Amino acid sequence: MLRRLSLRDFVIVTELDIELDSGFTALTGETGAGKSILIDALQLTLGSRGDAGVVREGAARADLSAEFDLTPALAKRLRPWLDEAGFDTSEWADAGSLLLRRVVDAQGKSRAWVNGGAATLTQLRELGEHLVDIHGQHAWQSLTRPDSVRELVDEQAGVDTVALQTTWTARREAHKRLHDARTKQADLERERERLQWQIAELDKLSPQAGEWDELNAEHTRLSHGQSILDAARLALDAISEADVNAEGLAARAVDALDAVAGYEPRLGNALEVLREAQAQLQDAAHSLHGVLGHTELDPDRLNELDARVSAWMSLARRHRRPPAELPELLQGWKAELTELDAATDLATLERGAEQAHAAWLKQAQQASKQRKQAAPRLSDAISIAMQDLGMAGGRFEVALSPVDEPQSGGLETIDFLVAGHAGSTPRPLAKVASGGELSRLALAIAVTTTQQREGQGVATLIFDEIDSGVGGAVADTVGRLMQRLGEAQGSREGRQVLAVTHLAQVAACAHHHLLVAKSLQGKQTTSRIGEVSSEAREAEVARMLGGAVSDTSLAHARVMLQTAHATQGAAQANTTRAKSRKEPA
Repeated sequence: MLRRLSLRDFVIVTELDIELDSGFTALTGETGAGKSILIDALQLTLGSRGDAGVVREGAARADLSAEFDLTPALAKRLRPWLDEAGFDTSEWADAGSLLLRRVVDAQGKSRAWVNGGAATLTQLRELGEHLVDIHGQHAWQSLTRPDSVRELVDEQAGVDTVALQTTWTARREAHKRLHDARTKQADLERERERLQWQIAELDKLSPQAGEWDELNAEHTRLSHGQSILDAARLALDAISEADVNAEGLAARAVDALDAVAGYEPRLGNALEVLREAQAQLQDAAHSLHGVLGHTELDPDRLNELDARVSAWMSLARRHRRPPAELPELLQGWKAELTELDAATDLATLERGAEQAHAAWLKQAQQASKQRKQAAPRLSDAISIAMQDLGMAGGRFEVALSPVDEPQSGGLETIDFLVAGHAGSTPRPLAKVASGGELSRLALAIAVTTTQQREGQGVATLIFDEIDSGVGGAVADTVGRLMQRLGEAQGSREGRQVLAVTHLAQVAACAHHHLLVAKSLQGKQTTSRIGEVSSEAREAEVARMLGGAVSDTSLAHARVMLQTAHATQGAAQANTTRAKSRKEPA
């Protein structure tokens, strides 16, 4: 659950450090005070888009961090993901904590960290899906979107949506390949014949990688063979084999200097240089002997090389490529021909399409089975929740309708139908429900699905003015529902519910109450958030009841708070007795 939220220079907050507990926490304040500022900050910390507008005016950057305590089950589930991503989990035991931090500077540039390690916004969003479930005041809008409806039902049904989507993608691609092959069969065949002809032509040459450079080197050497022999012979004569040669002259010079070097030390350097020259001349002569001994004039081989170089050049000009690229061109054509052979093999493509369809159908049938089991269960649970939300006699239905053609979502469409009162026929939700009813239905669905995910979902639920459009007895029910959702107050395993609300009835049911206040400091408006209790809380609930705080509204607020928490105490006592009855003697 969310244990601590710290904000620095965020919008109109200069500095805020707030600790949160399990249970139900209400967040209230005057209109325009910034009640949703915590929600906005948390969403930014969890990877939502942010720009320079979130930085408080005059500040260099906004710095936000959120610390979460994890249940052992959630820690176990997240540890492999965190380890693979390279984040520190060394201090974890059976349970752990996560520290998420996000900084946005005045230029709109953003950085993020998880447990001190640099993170991407995608990683923050992936973590956020496991940590927090946020229901906004327009949550009802998703109830009218087919994709959102299917996602909600599949989550409750435990459908493996990844496998379903993966097999659907494979099916779609296999059928596309088959369709393309059928419609373009003639074109593909012509292209195949063209490639076969080109490959056959190049295969006659059989150009090998690196061969062009070797051909040119050998051809150059053979075509200049006589010149090479003449030059080597002339050089050898000058060095060592002519009557007067460099090696002999160097030896005479060495002998002459060696005879007098003992008398003149300055001759030593010249003598050493001459001896080195003598040795180098001997090495050069040895190399020249090697060239003369292994260089032969080979007209036949030269003719072969002329013909092969000419063939390379001719094909290179024809295909408008440098000669050295012919081997790569041949391999590319062969790869294209392999793909075309596969594309024109209708029998293989048909088998592939059938296999891909069978794999998808298996997943779709499994999804259908799970949906059919979950739909009535979910329908009944939401219908029950509706009775206490001002829709007595109303009925909710998850309708599964078979489709004529396969689709990515499976073998059926999923619709939410609702009957607003007893005796009416359920009809599509968007056509029969008013805005207020849609908000209440969204709340009923949020509460119901959360309860059915007990132990599997996130530990922190946030409701951002989802109770807009309700009042009276329904508001009392909303407060009790949220109180019940967070009833495991103080437990490490308990759920945490945070609600931004304008309803006194809802705020009165909270285990904790945070008040948002806005004030003018100098020329800047700042927002503060703090927990209220006792008389301060009574005054805030009284303000929510009627605006002006009076003795009457204070008395009413006091009664509301006492009643709400008396109900809470009775519910907890009943829960304790129920648990004790289940324990063995």
